[in-house]
Amino acid sequence: MLLDIMQMNEGGGFVIIQDTADCNGRQLLKGFVNAALKREEVVHVLGFDVCENEFRAGLDSRCTQKLCFHDGYTDPLGWTECPPFTVNQFIPQEINTCLRQSEELKEVILVIDSLSWILRHHSPAVVCQRLQELRRGGALRSILALLHSDMHQQGIVGSLCHLATAVILVTPGMSGQHTVAKTTRRTKSGRVTREEEYFSVSEDLTVSIEAQSSRSVDMQEEPEQYETDPAANLTFNLRLSEVEREAKEKLSLPFVFSQEKKSALLQPRRGAGRILYEPDANDDFDQEDPDDDLDV
Repeated sequence: MLLDIMQMNEGGGFVIIQDTADCNGRQLLKGFVNAALKREEVVHVLGFDVCENEFRAGLDSRCTQKLCFHDGYTDPLGWTECPPFTVNQFIPQEINTCLRQSEELKEVILVIDSLSWILRHHSPAVVCQRLQELRRGGALRSILALLHSDMHQQGIVGSLCHLATAVILVTPGMSGQHTVAKTTRRTKSGRVTREEEYFSVSEDLTVSIEAQSSRSVDMQEEPEQYETDPAANLTFNLRLSEVEREAKEKLSLPFVFSQEKKSALLQPRRGAGRILYEPDANDDFDQEDPDDDLDV
């Protein structure tokens, strides 16, 4: 599954690579970028965590001309007069302006290194909203972002991962030689698939799968989990059989009148009693003084 996601065939996709201090995910991120450059795709990088030279190290030099690095590492807060790129420029209008700098007018892949730096200066709601706006724009083919999950609260990480079409959590393997990728993938039809794979990234940033774990789960094929029935072990029956249900539906309630009974009660009968009222002097009602009859 990891190599399939690396192809980024799904338009409008959003891939998050989660890492921690115990296992860095930047090599896998650069492996994604290197594979995209070899496919002759245009890649724009918003770089905040490392400088441009460090990010370009190891990438295929024959394809790096299609890589546009927007330097947010040198002056991320805009303290100088002409900063290359600041964290305050993380808005769809500014990013789309940067994307138009490409000579080739084609859909590009946006790489964010990393979302954790942006979350330090923008609220999670604002970041999620702007990511959604970027995904709806026509200039982007896919978004690839690195997220240091141990720097944020679990709710913030969950909110961002909920927007993603694929989430790759990298953790150290048992032997220490290979890295484990716990991938969760969501399709447009709503299918959620989870898989664990052991992978490695070579010096030329080629990602290869070393082994596949047996923990491959398709969420739509899992058996449904039913809750415990609270009325299962009672000494009396709370449910009705079909015969009892039909008898209940035919039963007439004592205070519900049928149409025939209503007609019989409302129809005037000969010899029925009437109430006659004759007002007297004490019943005189003054419209201007309704309380005239009161002794006040």
